[in-house]
Amino acid sequence: LSGCTPEEIQMVDPTFIQAAKISQTLTPGRNNGFLNMLAVMKKKALDAAEKGSGAATADEEKEEEKEEEAAIVTSFEEIDGKPMYNTIMSTLITILKPTSIKLTDNSAQHAGHAGSKGWEESGESHFALEIVAEAFDGLSLVKRHQLIYMLLGETMQKIHALEIKAKSPAEV
Repeated sequence: LSGCTPEEIQMVDPTFIQAAKISQTLTPGRNNGFLNMLAVMKKKALDAAEKGSGAATADEEKEEEKEEEAAIVTSFEEIDGKPMYNTIMSTLITILKPTSIKLTDNSAQHAGHAGSKGWEESGESHFALEIVAEAFDGLSLVKRHQLIYMLLGETMQKIHALEIKAKSPAEV
């Protein structure tokens, strides 16, 4: 929904998850989490639109956008032979537009016990994620985790463990 106007966000029909076949990967609990997250995003879009209707000049708005864009992580260095790492980073950077993100593959530390086999192609199984994004502002810890789980979709099913530290910029 990044780049959409508040009006466009309000028009998002939650049934698109069936058309996009996302619903096939969601448990009933995750489906409810998705619906709650969409409602929060719609509310935040309305709040932002109301704040934006203030007396800020076009130059001030452009300056604010430049400052925001400068702080947003837009790329990462892909690691050969680590498709899950690359997929997780790409997905979260593209959608959440974090100001900070660190993903550590801890799979080697868990060799020899349940879940250590990981994804057949690469052996990736255990990750630690530290992420700071505006999208987490006003969300509970559980909602932040649910948002990440939902965004990772099918990739999440291949991960044995994902330690998450998700904060909003105001909390850093």
